[in-house]
Amino acid sequence: MTPELTVLALAGLLQAVQFILFAAPANRELGVGYTSSPRDRPPSRQVSTLTGRLQRAMNNHFEGLILFTLAVVVVTLGNQSTQVTQYAAWAYLGARVLYIPAYAFGWRPWRSAIWGVGFFATLTMIVATLI
Repeated sequence: MTPELTVLALAGLLQAVQFILFAAPANRELGVGYTSSPRDRPPSRQVSTLTGRLQRAMNNHFEGLILFTLAVVVVTLGNQSTQVTQYAAWAYLGARVLYIPAYAFGWRPWRSAIWGVGFFATLTMIVATLI
């Protein structure tokens, strides 16, 4: 398995951790009755600021994971794994790990800077396969 695929697997596990970090407090705050329902109606109460931030960080990783997965597939299927793509993959994962507390605790402007590291690391992987 390429290092990039290893990082992709770890990023998938990170997504699961983020889901748990959000779902546990959301279940407590909204009640299992609501969270296990089809959610046809809005909740009668809102989640806390922290839980809302954890949900947005989780959703952001879902979005970022799409492009990162594409980058890993291109690198792997193109047999283009290099030190550049490997370091970029690890940079993406490191940024995604740091993004969770950055979003949860409202680190400004660091949250955006951390997001940028992950985004540009992903773009680096794609561009590296083309040159």
